[in-house]
Amino acid sequence: MNRKDFVKTTALGTLGSAFLPGILGANPSGVRAFEMLDTIGIQLFSLPKMLEADLRGTLAMLAELGYGELELFGPYPFSAASTKASWQQLIPLLGFSGSGCFGVSTGEFKAMAGDLGLKIPSLHTDLDTLDQHMPILAAEARALGATYVTLPLIPAERRQSLDDYQKMADTFNRIGKSALDEGVRFAYHNHGYGLQEQDGKVPFRLLVEATDPQSVFLQMDVFWTVAGKADPTTYLNDYAGRYKLMHLKDMKERKYFSGDGGDPGQWMELFPLMASAGKGVLDLQAIVKTALETGVDHFFVEQDLVANPREALGESQRYLGSL
Repeated sequence: MNRKDFVKTTALGTLGSAFLPGILGANPSGVRAFEMLDTIGIQLFSLPKMLEADLRGTLAMLAELGYGELELFGPYPFSAASTKASWQQLIPLLGFSGSGCFGVSTGEFKAMAGDLGLKIPSLHTDLDTLDQHMPILAAEARALGATYVTLPLIPAERRQSLDDYQKMADTFNRIGKSALDEGVRFAYHNHGYGLQEQDGKVPFRLLVEATDPQSVFLQMDVFWTVAGKADPTTYLNDYAGRYKLMHLKDMKERKYFSGDGGDPGQWMELFPLMASAGKGVLDLQAIVKTALETGVDHFFVEQDLVANPREALGESQRYLGSL
């Protein structure tokens, strides 16, 4: 991997998720899983270049495709200075600069989305902003109509050991309480690392079990969960009520991280296996059925920087809507 690809993949991870028979195969039962799923959302990191070029037109396209909810990604004007500085360094590698509300005000973005029937239940943001700027983050989230302020991943340097995960649990508990005090909810999206045993414990389970279930919620990315050699339905059942949001995409063939999933190189190896819903081997019906039964409220298609967004995202929406 060359340096440019490595740094670009790090940006994707920062922003932005043979023993698993229960999650593989296509619609084995023939039972409709989505009879209770009224709305399918979209994580906007799926098509940032289109949004940057034509915000209103792209939102209109998403509404036309049948999407009903949006999940934004940062940084935002109110984000931590460290995050905005890092973003500026990444712009030349990413090939776009837009994020947040893509250059319009919070009020303008909400009005634009509302005119198209699009709601905004969740914002992805970074750890520093969550920990240091919760009042303004929560105020902007509420102004958009959002309930969740969501962390897409833990910085690598803060998840190197079980002790790090215990310390992060303390941080999450603090952030979760702060979020509730400000009228929103904090959620954590796991990017597939921390799902394999380390020194006799699974770091992700340690983190979840050391955090307050009333103030720290979860977002599952089905692709990255499978890549981490974990069964999505098992985790949904084990932590029923904790998962409130979900990222959906398919996997062209079953494949796992070459290691523990902790570095961008391992994520990049699997990027070519991302597929539109219904175009791969994951049993999305079984996963979503379990998600509905265990308390997930919001489902977002996320196909990171996907080529041909109208076609690819349309395929995902049509498949999910037809189950």
